Amino acid sequence: MWRNTAATGADHPDAERGTESRQYRHQGSSRWYGRAKKNGPQAIGKSCGGWNTRLHLVATDARTAVAFECSPGNAHDAPPGRQLLSRLAEPSNRPALLMDRAYEDDDTRRLAYARGLNPVVPPKRNRVAPWQYDRELYKRRNEAERLFRRLKGFRRISSRFDQPDVIFLGFIVFVLIVEALRQC
Repeated sequence: MWRNTAATGADHPDAERGTESRQYRHQGSSRWYGRAKKNGPQAIGKSCGGWNTRLHLVATDARTAVAFECSPGNAHDAPPGRQLLSRLAEPSNRPALLMDRAYEDDDTRRLAYARGLNPVVPPKRNRVAPWQYDRELYKRRNEAERLFRRLKGFRRISSRFDQPDVIFLGFIVFVLIVEALRQC
């Protein structure tokens, strides 16, 4: 329905909404801009490939995940990785922690050493002082990648149909339970 554009100034019903008096009722900037999402946090960010989510997980083998977390696709991997490491329980022995190169920064390695873990990660090629790492042990990192492949076999995870993080992470827990039951 067209509005009468003859009324201008403060007596116009939509004068507080926009800069022009010819705007319709819901035209103009959103009043919800910058507020929390309606159904809770959604770790969805826009990167080169479009809207996506990154899933960070700590796994003991190709079938068992210990901890996981999701972050927006436009965020860096290292801060959520440090949050996962800080939530892990102290191990009794000093197991190896196989990490991707995205987690190879000094802060993450220091945290891994402080938590009683031995980080096995190759240094980036532009490192000034590269370190030595166990190349044979690092080849076992593909076990975690195989767990990601199993998770992405479920279309609901690979397509991210669930917007709120709580529902998305709940379905990941469900899938991990199903995978554990298949192993029995």
